[in-house]
Amino acid sequence: MITSMLLTVAVLEKEPHIPLMIGTAVAIIITMLHGYAFSEVEEMMYKGIRHALPAIVIIILVGLVIGSWIGSGVVATMIYYGLQLIDPRYFLVVVIVLCGIVALAIGSSWSTMATVGVASMGIGLSMGISPGMVAGAVICGSYFGDKMSPLSDTTNLASGLSGVNLFEHIQHMFFTTIPALVISLVAFFFIGIRFGDKNFDTKNIDEILTTMQDSFVITPWLLIVPLAVIALVVVKVPAIPAICVGIILGFFAQLFIQGDSIVDGLTALQTGYTIESGNELVDELFNRGGLESMFYTISLTLVAMTFGGVLEYSGMLTALIAVILKFAKSTGSLIASVIVSCIGTNFTCSEQYISIIVPSRMYAGAFKKKNLHAKNLSRALEDGGTLTSVFVPWNTCGVFIASTLGVSVIEYAPYAILNYTVPVISIIFGYIGFKIIGLSKEEIEQNRKGEEANLT
Repeated sequence: MITSMLLTVAVLEKEPHIPLMIGTAVAIIITMLHGYAFSEVEEMMYKGIRHALPAIVIIILVGLVIGSWIGSGVVATMIYYGLQLIDPRYFLVVVIVLCGIVALAIGSSWSTMATVGVASMGIGLSMGISPGMVAGAVICGSYFGDKMSPLSDTTNLASGLSGVNLFEHIQHMFFTTIPALVISLVAFFFIGIRFGDKNFDTKNIDEILTTMQDSFVITPWLLIVPLAVIALVVVKVPAIPAICVGIILGFFAQLFIQGDSIVDGLTALQTGYTIESGNELVDELFNRGGLESMFYTISLTLVAMTFGGVLEYSGMLTALIAVILKFAKSTGSLIASVIVSCIGTNFTCSEQYISIIVPSRMYAGAFKKKNLHAKNLSRALEDGGTLTSVFVPWNTCGVFIASTLGVSVIEYAPYAILNYTVPVISIIFGYIGFKIIGLSKEEIEQNRKGEEANLT
């Protein structure tokens, strides 16, 4: 699978689905050569897919909420007020904050980099700032927002595949991500303060603001929609009902505030929102969302979990992990192993989704055996998988950033401070035991009964 993945994604620049199917086919052949009947192998694949079903449900809802919030003007309102924060004296710090806000709102680091990131590159160059510095700030903010957003596909994948409540997962990531964000902000404050006295052209930003005003009704009242979802989360309403409330509120806001028809609202939910504003950056940012936009992630998850199911239930993963766990005696070394495995998968499989999906199945049992809560695993998956994908030139993320921002991986890598600080903090916390959550007695007993049921 790794060989075919490298050839297909890195050399031929095609999607990772077929290499995963090739890996699955080879795994099936090996499994049957070791005495399993095909009916047993088929059940292994179905078991693997079942693990992904909670994540798939959330991913479907995320597509709906993105279409709803864009169509209602919620996202436009958040971005509009976020752009007001631009200050020439602290440009790089503001870029991190702005990209963080946008990525948090839309749940996509790529869309943020392709829009606000591209605009920031133009402004930064006009100020005489190094392209690598600006790109680093864009990446730090975009990946922070993406990682902490309940709308992010990678965030939903990591929590769903680990069996962790989405918002519990996000809260647990605060402990490794916020310190890294603070370090990044402080570093960029000192890096960028010398550029504060220079003048720069705000034409791109002004054009975006004007276009958004012409295309949407911008009002602070629309901020009630995301605030309502946040309030539901605070009072511990489960993720699915909370997101559904956000979808419904966004749908009605599109009808009664933006003045669109019911057909427009349903179209935004199904195929995504479409806009032709004449401003390429604005169109790129808002032409997205909808149920159909999530089919790529859903199909990749299904194929990957089919592969993972065969590896897990045939005993292949157990054999592989047994070798790794010989060196992972402590909790710290276990978490370090997860992060290193995610980084290795990013280098070998060239795709950040795979760096979350495959290790999630590899290490789930090891965390249970050590009586560690699954949210420790889900956090390590994101700390090691999502963030480090930007450092691999042949990874889909590295390729996308280089082509979108026009900066090579070598140029921006030293300034993607958040992306390499988070894994380090995560490993340190693992060794010192800070915010490493164990299972309660009830959860340990549940796991024991579950293992007995599986044996039966």
